[in-house]
Amino acid sequence: MTHCILIGAPIDEGQRVPGCIMGPPAFRVAGLGRVLTSLGHTVEDRGDLTPAAPADLQHDNSAIHHLPEVAAWTQALSDAAQDALPKGMPIFLGGDHSLALGTLSGVAAHAAAQDRPLFVIWLDAHSDFHTPQTTVSGNLHGTPLAYAAGREGFDPLPAFPAPVPGENICLFGIRSVDPAEHALLQGTEIIVNDMRVLDERGIVAPLQEFLARVREANGMLHVSLDVDFLDPAIAPAVGTTVPGGATFREAHLVCEILHESGLVTSLDLVELNPFLDDRGRTAKLMVDLVGSMMGQKVFDRRTRSF
Repeated sequence: MTHCILIGAPIDEGQRVPGCIMGPPAFRVAGLGRVLTSLGHTVEDRGDLTPAAPADLQHDNSAIHHLPEVAAWTQALSDAAQDALPKGMPIFLGGDHSLALGTLSGVAAHAAAQDRPLFVIWLDAHSDFHTPQTTVSGNLHGTPLAYAAGREGFDPLPAFPAPVPGENICLFGIRSVDPAEHALLQGTEIIVNDMRVLDERGIVAPLQEFLARVREANGMLHVSLDVDFLDPAIAPAVGTTVPGGATFREAHLVCEILHESGLVTSLDLVELNPFLDDRGRTAKLMVDLVGSMMGQKVFDRRTRSF
């Protein structure tokens, strides 16, 4: 069984729709700790992080907002990840996806210290491959994967500690990519399993192919699960909805396969905005998906109403 370390990251500054700050308590109220315990795992809830006071940072791109706050969160989350990983499996409760600037930095530093390659699977509607130079919205939640891949233009953030090779990154379920991101991605070896690929090939084969690479390399696997990976019809509580996302069964199948692989070493849960939810249905679904990722089987599920 796994020692699960819950780390709240109520970061709201990486985008412009208020509400992600309420994500960590929503995951707790939806029973994340209880589900993990029921599956036989031990749970340590470290509460919510409090970053240091923001420094006075500037960037040439005037569209960028809240850079000092995001930079402070990045350092706090990187430190938290490096502290937690030797002790168990950190589960980061977001907060918007800019938290991955810090979580990826921390897990990459830990993997490098262990002399093991880091692999990343990005369950998201978006590629999040902007840099601070290319973003038009100025929303830094759209930049963490480019940061992890070692792209330039992230000053004054610290250089990423151990950039993740493109072939170690898998975009899974994406369906909204800006032209600048598309141009950057074309120059990489990042594995892009967009919804077209998944419609044509199904969920299982592309996922198993990537997991086989992780296993062969004895890699560490970081999973970043964005609410908008899911179709908004089943998960409305997100400020960046894109139609055509993963269905209930597709999402659970992904998580069940990840569990069966035994490869997941850290997890982000991001972009939950309880203010946009319907009686907690999205928070409950996300918790249910974590249950699948941690060993819950289809026949274990109980009938419930919303």
